[in-house]
Amino acid sequence: MTATRTQPDLSEEAQIVHDYLEASMKPDPDLAATFVADDVVITFTGGRVFSHPSGPTSFNATRYKWVKKQMDTFDVAQGDNGTVVYSVGTLYGEWPDGTLFEGNRYVDRFEVKNGKIFKMDVWNDSAERILIRKGIEA
Repeated sequence: MTATRTQPDLSEEAQIVHDYLEASMKPDPDLAATFVADDVVITFTGGRVFSHPSGPTSFNATRYKWVKKQMDTFDVAQGDNGTVVYSVGTLYGEWPDGTLFEGNRYVDRFEVKNGKIFKMDVWNDSAERILIRKGIEA
């Protein structure tokens, strides 16, 4: 496994999540795939299910011109099937029309076992922001 950079004070599992997210933001789905299990299940916004990091990368390419995460906190707990890591922060980037944005809240939940991410769930406020941009009260 290739780590992009080591963050002080992160557990091993939180570091794996951090490095996965860094690779995803490049975007480099092949590098991101080195942090996930072969049978990973990624449930993205809107309930979209992917089995490889290239799925969210392709979806994001249709929703944003580019997008990055400001990773504020990593919360770690022991779960029934492994270690659970929450990454909480905000998204910033550019909509397809060239409008910049920031402060878009996100929560990503990961399950990590044997050094690999095997489950990921993603939530953020992008859909609500798109509705507001279209003049629909969210």
